[in-house]
Amino acid sequence: MATFQFLHAADIHLDSPLRGLSGQEGSAAERIRGATREAFEQLVTLALAEEVAFVVVAGDLYDGDWRDYRTGLFFAAQMGRLNEAGIPVFLLHGNHDAESQITRRLSLPANVRVFGARAPDTFVLDELGVALHGRSFRHRDTRENLVPGYPDPVDCDLNIGVLHTGLGGMGGHENYAPCALEDLLARGYDYWALGHVHQFQVLHEHPFVVFPGNLQGRHIRETGPKGAVLVTVTDGRLSDLAAVPVDVVRWSRVPVQMDADTEVAGAVSRIRAALEQAVERESDGRLLACRVELRGRSARHGQLVAAEDHLLAEARSIAAGLGVDAAWVERVVVATRPGAGSADQPVRGDALGELQRMLQEAHADPELLERLGEDPGQMLQRLPHAVRAGIEGDSILGVALGGDQRALIAAVLPHLLARLTAEID
Repeated sequence: MATFQFLHAADIHLDSPLRGLSGQEGSAAERIRGATREAFEQLVTLALAEEVAFVVVAGDLYDGDWRDYRTGLFFAAQMGRLNEAGIPVFLLHGNHDAESQITRRLSLPANVRVFGARAPDTFVLDELGVALHGRSFRHRDTRENLVPGYPDPVDCDLNIGVLHTGLGGMGGHENYAPCALEDLLARGYDYWALGHVHQFQVLHEHPFVVFPGNLQGRHIRETGPKGAVLVTVTDGRLSDLAAVPVDVVRWSRVPVQMDADTEVAGAVSRIRAALEQAVERESDGRLLACRVELRGRSARHGQLVAAEDHLLAEARSIAAGLGVDAAWVERVVVATRPGAGSADQPVRGDALGELQRMLQEAHADPELLERLGEDPGQMLQRLPHAVRAGIEGDSILGVALGGDQRALIAAVLPHLLARLTAEID
């Protein structure tokens, strides 16, 4: 039987700035800063080790225009490794690296073939009986369904469509190059190598429609293993498909359950146990980038909120003590709720009590509600989609983005009072 393999990757985002690293130093922070490059090196190493027949990159190789030529030089060097081994690469540009987005250009090794942006291109590998069809983005905001313009299958054993698409806005991603699954199936191809959605998904089998996910998680919304898809072809038919992780930093939400009377010192102990367990179970030998989330109903809620900065410092110290590049803590979120009866506590008799009364009555102030809707509400709505998506993970800013001003006041009240009144034990 004639058998070969190919790799399908997407959303590499070379040199993408990773969030949460401002002011952070040490080997873990440096590892995270270079994670997209190191993951791409791992992908190339995997291609060489598996002796794949070719590699497909379905969009967003870059994260936008280069700050300098080093990004392009790095990519060219990695392609040179594949070129020496005779492995061709078929590259399609998506919304982040659309033709209009990248102003700098470098000549690439002869093994790299780029799908054009004016019309679909077809590349045929006669020795393998494979044809690849694809069209790059010309502009970032491509809202046209590109699929109807793709050519009919050619007389080959295997026709592969390459496309960067939101496919109806899956997973909260912007719906670039929108299309429906039925549009893809109607083309008659054997495999659709998709990009743009950052989570591995097999949407259909026979024919296969696959998102490989992004190569390297870059923030807390991209948790779990990340990598590429290794596809095996036997006698001209797809015989196996496997997601292969190549990430070097793995993101994880680490929940920490608080009891009713857990104080700050007890919270630190629980954070330690949770981080140790997360590294053991989830890291798979990689650096684990964590968001620690304190959960549950607690009579010490105010103390925990006021101690958030202290808890973050403790969590980072614990992570550093687990070993070199074992774990790094991006943030500690106090998502506990006040204990039963906390809302009925008497109003204080001092200036803070006056502030408490004002906030408790604010939900009935139409002028204040209107101003909240006009000022922060409109500001948040103007933010780019990617930034808004990150805000939605924040309890207070997420409420503000939702436009419910009464809920916003209710969310702010306990945090503000806790910051002003609680003492760290």
